[in-house]
Amino acid sequence: MSGRAKTERSDVRRLAYDSNRARELLRIGTGLPGAGFRPGQEEAISHVVRGAGRLLVVQKTGWGKSFVYFIATRLLRESGAEPTLLMSPLLALMRNQIAAAERMGVRARRITSDNVDEWSEVEELLVRDEVDILLIAPERLANERFRDEVLFPIAGRISLLVIDEAHCISDWGHDFRPDYRLIERIARTLPPNLRLLATTATANDRVMSDLRDVLGPDLAVARGSLARPSLALQTIRLPSQAERLAWLAETLPRLSGHGIIYTLTIRDAELVAAWLRSRSLDVRAYTGRTPPEEREELEEALLENRVKALVATPALGMGFDKPDLRFVIHYQTPGSVVFYYQQVGRAGRALEAAYGVLLSGDEETDITDYFIDTAFPTRDEVQRVIDTLEESPQGASLTDLRRGLNISGGRIKQTMKLLSLESPPPVVKQGSRWQLTATTLGQAFWDRAERLTGLRRVEQSEMQEYVALRVETHGIPGSGTRW
Repeated sequence: MSGRAKTERSDVRRLAYDSNRARELLRIGTGLPGAGFRPGQEEAISHVVRGAGRLLVVQKTGWGKSFVYFIATRLLRESGAEPTLLMSPLLALMRNQIAAAERMGVRARRITSDNVDEWSEVEELLVRDEVDILLIAPERLANERFRDEVLFPIAGRISLLVIDEAHCISDWGHDFRPDYRLIERIARTLPPNLRLLATTATANDRVMSDLRDVLGPDLAVARGSLARPSLALQTIRLPSQAERLAWLAETLPRLSGHGIIYTLTIRDAELVAAWLRSRSLDVRAYTGRTPPEEREELEEALLENRVKALVATPALGMGFDKPDLRFVIHYQTPGSVVFYYQQVGRAGRALEAAYGVLLSGDEETDITDYFIDTAFPTRDEVQRVIDTLEESPQGASLTDLRRGLNISGGRIKQTMKLLSLESPPPVVKQGSRWQLTATTLGQAFWDRAERLTGLRRVEQSEMQEYVALRVETHGIPGSGTRW
């Protein structure tokens, strides 16, 4: 970083916080002339603007975490500070956030996999300093061109780094979306006077420990109540899928409003949606296989109450904000309380009464067992990959590896990604081919896999205990215990 950048950043740290201007921006953003900050919101904004240190905000869904970083960004920019970089996990979240930012006059742009045709324009705007906040997915950090041609030129000018849905560093960064581990490397190399704001609605002890490791021991934590008094929860034990399908077909027409039905797998989402449509119910499936343009269309359909419900995997989750969502039904028990809270918390954000119904079935433990057991490659799989690469001095493509190994293409791809993100990495990708390095995979990789597998087993057990304590044999949504 240049001396000039260091001087500017030092000056920014001494900025004063303008409470009146912050409230004005809130009212513009909400469109409500009498809007006031929720408990903790203004304190978080002030903390960021004043440069009081790294901050983690843990607040319930719907609390308004995005207002913290949008208002802070606008105040910083009005005081002459440089742009904000925001890392966010889901494209739907980014689309919603950009619309909210623009209402407050914050010039927000994104560089993601679904707007490639806009990248050149965004990059030009960044060079001209006409972007206030740049939104990216963590996967962009793994793209060499993005790092070299986009991120590096502006790295010294970033005044605030925002990590949205920060629990994903812990829940996803080790396996499901391993590029989240790149955030850890960035956080460790940031200058101490760079503002950093992390936000989440779900942070149990495991997540908090991981975040302190990644973001630093001096991380300040602003934690609010995660209670949702408007939300009534019920758990109903229906062992067979046939029983749950029948319950849904009978109950869904009687439910007021619109909602989400969560399943653990893509196959079940498609099965449940097809069954309910055969019963003349207006539902659609929303999964990881749903094309991006169709996802946006389905989100809009639910937001505008044009469908009764979406039957979804966790692909529909963080960032989808429908304040009047009346119900969330789980077709199977999620693998942890963290996942359950994140999903059921979509309901009732702006309603006096909403409900979450968890339907517990026989197959759910087998499914969550599979997810836990396959989160990391086995030692045998890793060794076979390495042996194959040793026999390929010129490297090997995924197709070559798949041809030579009795392992699925998806599993090989995930294995290579995980290995390449070790520091230093035992494998690297050169163009389309993978090659070995001089580094041997360390024991730390296996220790981490074992630790996380054990923790996820504990969380799975906690969720099953919750089900056992609350299970009912019947139920009309809305009559359960208030959260």
